[in-house]
Amino acid sequence: MYCSSCGKELVELSPNFCSSCGKRIQEMCVGGTPQSSTQTAIPPCPTPAFSTFLEYRQKKKEERQKYSLGRRDLKHKGKTKVKINVGLMVIQKGDLRPQRGKTISLTTDPDISATTLLSQAVKKMKDFNKDVKDGPFLLLYPDGTEVINIPGTQRPFALGAYKAEVGKPYQRITFFICLKRDFEEVGNLSDLSDSDPEIVIKKSSEFDLADTLAWEPLDESSPLQQVAETENGVGDLVLSNEGQQVKDLDNRNDSGIRECLTVQSSCYRNYTNLFEPIVIDDEDDVEDLTCDKEKDLPTEEPVETNVQAHEIIAHLALAIDHKKVSRFNICRSDVWDGAVRGFQRSTYSDNNDMFIKFNDDAGCLEEGLDTGGPRREFLTLLMSHLRNRPIFDGPPENRYLVCNSRAAREDEYFLAGKMLAVSIVHGGPAPHFLSKNLVNHIIGNPSFSATVEDVKDEEIGKVLQQILEAESEESLQNVILQNSTMFQTAGCLRGVKTCEKQAFVEEYLRWYIIDRNHSAIERFKDGLALQQHSSVLSPVLCFSAKALTASDLETMFRPDLSPTGSNRRQKEGKTLGFWADYLLDSEEKMTAVSLEDLLMFATGLAALPPAGIMPPPRLEFLSDSPFPVANTCANTLKLPLLESYSVFKENMDFGIQNAPGFGCY
Repeated sequence: MYCSSCGKELVELSPNFCSSCGKRIQEMCVGGTPQSSTQTAIPPCPTPAFSTFLEYRQKKKEERQKYSLGRRDLKHKGKTKVKINVGLMVIQKGDLRPQRGKTISLTTDPDISATTLLSQAVKKMKDFNKDVKDGPFLLLYPDGTEVINIPGTQRPFALGAYKAEVGKPYQRITFFICLKRDFEEVGNLSDLSDSDPEIVIKKSSEFDLADTLAWEPLDESSPLQQVAETENGVGDLVLSNEGQQVKDLDNRNDSGIRECLTVQSSCYRNYTNLFEPIVIDDEDDVEDLTCDKEKDLPTEEPVETNVQAHEIIAHLALAIDHKKVSRFNICRSDVWDGAVRGFQRSTYSDNNDMFIKFNDDAGCLEEGLDTGGPRREFLTLLMSHLRNRPIFDGPPENRYLVCNSRAAREDEYFLAGKMLAVSIVHGGPAPHFLSKNLVNHIIGNPSFSATVEDVKDEEIGKVLQQILEAESEESLQNVILQNSTMFQTAGCLRGVKTCEKQAFVEEYLRWYIIDRNHSAIERFKDGLALQQHSSVLSPVLCFSAKALTASDLETMFRPDLSPTGSNRRQKEGKTLGFWADYLLDSEEKMTAVSLEDLLMFATGLAALPPAGIMPPPRLEFLSDSPFPVANTCANTLKLPLLESYSVFKENMDFGIQNAPGFGCY
């Protein structure tokens, strides 16, 4: 069988539609007898239910749509919750004003009414604020009017309708609740203030001089004595002091006119200078206006004089919440890697206390909790490692920032500034390695004094030294022209005289140290974030030539001695003499351990921190161990009770040098 329209051979015996052209096969059945090339008997074709295939497809489409809600219907099928803000209004200075710190968020339905919203707001406000007074409440708009209808309409309040009218997202909509008695009290006060004041007009004959005060104009347009030229050029009109009249010395014909004008001006001036009616202002309005102006003005921090660095650091440390900790897992062989992971952790916060756990070389976790000692050791090791990072350049005690593309991509400049600030505030050591020129630039001090030795690039340092050693202008210009690219990049390529060579070198050094690294310095400054009293804190960042002395450690460590007269007290006194001699030998480089190593062994710090050492270091004595023992968390050093100084010195050197983690066990 073939299709009469397209001639396609039909596979099925009695199809309704052609599989090629899609038309209904109706010519194949004529008069109830099918036409076939084989003349075989075929049952009659059933009549289709639809006239065309397109109608069939449209019908199926309508049936499918009845069982599909679509995106919009699915969205509206379940009611979504919205979040708004609810605050508390109280009476302040005779008016209803929002109370600071009482605004909370409330999750509710978008079609909620005013009554239901009021009950939900009061319940949540009382749940989160136990000091809220009991009593009937009212729901208010931000302008202090009661929530009944949509503003400007007579429609009852609904949250969704109000949101559509005000044109704000739900998160920015704020309502307030207020005690009903406070609302009525403010309404009564406003009714009294809105009453028409009684105006009393006095006649001129009833004017009493007792109701006037002497008045001096604040901003006068001209002084009392002034010479003014008349428009007609007849002569000069002089306004003199009170009672003084002008006499025409030339005895001209217009002398009478000038005297009359002078007398009239003098009388009017005498009246305005002497009397002004008293103006009584509303004191409440003056107070409100003064308060509003004080709020608008920026608050000026009091300038404190003679403030010490440790006092500022102690004030900054008050913001640390010791109930919350930020954890650091540190391996002493790679302090930087563990520090970066800790500072970049999502749970890290500058206001949290630091909890440090060290892993030994074998990978086992050290036992013990961090109560101060591991934190101080970690910050000491971190500052020592940070000094040698590639973001710094220059001499070891005069380091300045340099641009590094990898460090900029990893935001290492911001991280380095944060590490310095954390070390200072959390009781760690001060960096004491930043260049003074860099610190002055950070705190806004324009002073700059660099030398050629600050440049570590040998080629650049050699060129700058040749400029300083040039004796003639010709040799000076030759050096500049031979290195024109170097100075053109810095923007200081020009003709220079021999008397200007020092200033020329300083100009290049400023560009080399500060200007070319501006972006890195600004990012480092953002991480440092020590803007308060920056001039006081600047010595903490710069290099300090003061070193530890034996007297410093001897004064710092206070001994815990046994009762006077006991045998143990005699041994302790002898050991204190050994301790003092050992400190002197360490200062004179006569021992294998330096004073910095000794302080690190006892406290976890290699230098005195700017915030001071807490708790104060103590000395204790051991009779059961020939070697010293330290507790860095308590800042306690335990000395062995020995009979000879030579044995004491040898055991102290051996114990400190072989202590794991500088005594942090």
